[in-house]
Amino acid sequence: MPNRTTDILFQLIKSLDKGEKRNFKLYATRNAGGEDLKIIQLFDALDKMEVYDEALLLQKNKSIKKQQLSNMKAHLYKQILSSLRLIEDGNIDIQLHEQLDFARILYNKGLYLQSLKVLDKLKETARKHQQITYQLQAVIFEKKIEAMHITRSMENRAEALSTESNDINHNLFLIGRLSNLALEMYSWYIKHGHARDRRDVDAVKAFFEIHLPEYNNRKLGFYEKLYLYQSYCWYGFILQDLLMYYRYTQKWVDLFEAVPEMKKIESGQYIRGLHNLISAHFNLNNAQKFMEALGVFEQFAVSEEGNSSTNVRIQTFVYLSIARINEHFLKGSFTDGLKLIPEIKEKLKEYELHLDKHRVLVFYYRIACLYFGSGDSETAIDYLNKIINWKMSLRTDLQCYARLLHLIAHYELGNYQLLEYLIKSVYRFMAKMNNLSTVEEEVFKFIRKSFSLSPDKLIPAFKRLRDKLLTLQGNPLESRSFMYLDIVGWLESKIEGVPVQEIRRRNYLQNKRKQTDETL
Repeated sequence: MPNRTTDILFQLIKSLDKGEKRNFKLYATRNAGGEDLKIIQLFDALDKMEVYDEALLLQKNKSIKKQQLSNMKAHLYKQILSSLRLIEDGNIDIQLHEQLDFARILYNKGLYLQSLKVLDKLKETARKHQQITYQLQAVIFEKKIEAMHITRSMENRAEALSTESNDINHNLFLIGRLSNLALEMYSWYIKHGHARDRRDVDAVKAFFEIHLPEYNNRKLGFYEKLYLYQSYCWYGFILQDLLMYYRYTQKWVDLFEAVPEMKKIESGQYIRGLHNLISAHFNLNNAQKFMEALGVFEQFAVSEEGNSSTNVRIQTFVYLSIARINEHFLKGSFTDGLKLIPEIKEKLKEYELHLDKHRVLVFYYRIACLYFGSGDSETAIDYLNKIINWKMSLRTDLQCYARLLHLIAHYELGNYQLLEYLIKSVYRFMAKMNNLSTVEEEVFKFIRKSFSLSPDKLIPAFKRLRDKLLTLQGNPLESRSFMYLDIVGWLESKIEGVPVQEIRRRNYLQNKRKQTDETL
């Protein structure tokens, strides 16, 4: 079967909106020769296809020869990018790069002073928008001009440029170290999830302490602070230190509130900051702050900055959808949350060329949890099977808890013959992934024993397991189990004979009243 994701030109064309397609046609036909008319024909042919199929493409377009196709596709790809470049005037990187191009053109024409004026203006714009790498490129170019030509542009020019260059290099060094640390911590989380045992905790702490550079907080710029806060954010999240995670996600978002123009320049980073802040409030069960942060995110989603590019719209969809699902988890309104699923599935299909597998897996797991919480274990199993059967090494923690929820869903359905096999299979998998905590061990023991319990002994057994798990909730190395699965809520539902969402709803209302009383 043809694969629509294998051809980069096809992907690019399918990512264009109507305005961008119209702009390309105008751009390509401005001085159209025979070759340009052919690439427009190729563009139209690819635009009409649902999936990329080279054989079908050549069959339906006889004027395009197979031996020409590779060169034509390369030319078309370049022309589309060139046409997009003309309408991407709001991006600060493109504006600054254009100024560098202008400075180079003026220099090549022998107009050195004009070139220096452009570079000086470029540096001012770059400083204003925190774009330090462009400052460095401008300074390097200025030094080259001053070294080769006597411009007399200002007194003590050499000393000033040397000092400026040293300051920028120092800042870039710190940005490099901190961004490396933030990326490494995030990569660890994507591969492994939360710290699973004391060995993980010690390894993460040692790595963080070794790679955290010395810094003077008063002299940190925007990006140094951003990557510092991100590093601590992932560090706290991996260690399940939820208060540290909250403090640094709040600093992350506050940084953008202090420099609001950066919301447009670094929209993706702002969105991720909001996502993590909302997640922190969710994990801390802080309903009031959760709703406040969600309101901020929803306002951003309809703002100009929130719709500045396809990339921003995709990230907004991903993280805002997760936040809205979490709202229903928090409130215990699982059945109402099911109304979100059709739109989410539609967007997942629309953005399938752009979304990484990790994001899709997260959605499958959260959708499965919605169905399970609403009492539809069969549909929950369908989504969990998508995760279990997806052969990939990302998020082993998600793979483990998908299997555990899959096991519990079959328990709910009374599939006891299948359960004996599943218990062994899931236990082996979680042990292999080094993901067995005391909570999971106790759940496995209970399910095994429950087969032989008479109905009158089942409720007391549920109560004993619940009480045992409640004593483990304060242990950081056990908390990930409660973050991925509301096992206590499920046990309460079995004890009281009511749906899980009723337990969640009651807990939410009690917590809301308590927070209101504390505020008063």
